[in-house]
Amino acid sequence: MTTILVTGGTGTLGRPVVERLSADGHDVRVLSRRSQPYAVDLREGTGLDAAMAGADVIVHCASTQRGGDEQAAGHLIEAARRAGVRHLVYISIVGVDRVPLGYYKTKLAVERRIEESGLGWTVLRTTQFHDLVLQILQGAAKFPVMPLPSGVSDQPIEVGEVAARLAELAAAPPAGRVEDMGGPEVRTLPDLARTYLRASGKRRPLMPLRLAGKTYREFRAGGHLAPEQAVGKGTFEEFLAARAGTPRG
Repeated sequence: MTTILVTGGTGTLGRPVVERLSADGHDVRVLSRRSQPYAVDLREGTGLDAAMAGADVIVHCASTQRGGDEQAAGHLIEAARRAGVRHLVYISIVGVDRVPLGYYKTKLAVERRIEESGLGWTVLRTTQFHDLVLQILQGAAKFPVMPLPSGVSDQPIEVGEVAARLAELAAAPPAGRVEDMGGPEVRTLPDLARTYLRASGKRRPLMPLRLAGKTYREFRAGGHLAPEQAVGKGTFEEFLAARAGTPRG
């Protein structure tokens, strides 16, 4: 039985990763800031040695746009070296090497730290999760007119499919940078917005916004898309239907 530590194990991606690994018979340790017995703040690094003792593999899902990911990765790598962990699996984003968004630059920097760590490593890049696209559209729908960056498309993917792929990679030998994983369809933002509005029963006129800057140009150019790796199955419509049918506690 393999002992696998999952950082961010209570998050949107981490939770289904933990469930999948546990169902596959692995000994899974859930590491997050509040989960006992492995409550660790990766930015501080305290408590990591105890959490890491005896672990064979790390699946690194913890991430935040509030900053500190590079520091957290450094603490994780150092503790993994001390513990003799043989494999570090990292989830990243398609386009981190093309789109000059601050968060993407940080994800790319973490990738490089892992590649240079001396540990066995695997990096998987995926397109945006359905959950994030929904969050963006919900935010835009708070206005009487729904503002959307013009000329931008997305390729959302089901988080459960990404979790299954990460579990598969965690159980295999280190593979380096593996093939990107994209959602089943490249869709324009207006198309996704209309899908969301129909599903939510809302009515909003759409307002295209032409923005400035290199980041916007790269999004318009599709630097965050992976049309040749459209391996995902679950569509945005299916995600919204499943979410609508899920009781809220």
